[in-house]
Amino acid sequence: MFRNLSILIFVVTVGGVFLNWIAAPCKGCRWNPIKKVVHLFTLLLFEQKLSLVGAIKKLIYLVALFCFVVLVVTGFYPLLVKGEHISGYLMMIHATFAPIFILCLTFLAVAWASSHRFNKSDCPWLRNILRRVTSLKIPVSESIEPSSQLFEKTGFWLIVFLALPLILSIIVSMFSIFGTAGQEFLLAAHRWNALVFAVVAIIHTYLVIRVQLKR
Repeated sequence: MFRNLSILIFVVTVGGVFLNWIAAPCKGCRWNPIKKVVHLFTLLLFEQKLSLVGAIKKLIYLVALFCFVVLVVTGFYPLLVKGEHISGYLMMIHATFAPIFILCLTFLAVAWASSHRFNKSDCPWLRNILRRVTSLKIPVSESIEPSSQLFEKTGFWLIVFLALPLILSIIVSMFSIFGTAGQEFLLAAHRWNALVFAVVAIIHTYLVIRVQLKR
């Protein structure tokens, strides 16, 4: 069940991202093919205007992104392609990159928490509802569309919160205090949580790329 459902979810996610790019092209993005490719590759380079702290954040983000790709490939490839559980060299690689990913994700969660706070401009429609049903003095918002960064912020916080059970489930499963049945449950919880985490991370990365292409 998990294998078939995972394949379906990954296909729908990747296909949805592709269709969204075609059906709702990025407004303000650079459409010159050469400029667009060059600008996209600035994700892998350090812009001159970046400060030392900004360069460190970007480097850690790229390391986290690389580790995420390695973890997804090593974690899902044996199950989705071969129908087997992860083992052998893939397990060693998976276990090696997991701590690095956790450290990078922890740093980014702390470093980007302030810039990903929700504010009143993210949900103008909610402001209008609150103004009508409460006595709060809330300015009228002409726009009813959510901020372009709302979904990116939501994806960031989902990644942060999903990382907690993802990490804890595999760490706790290493101890025998829960018995065989408990370990099997924790491993299953880790797999399902990893699936949701991967989908959210893919969508969030796509949104980040859209924002980068607008600059």
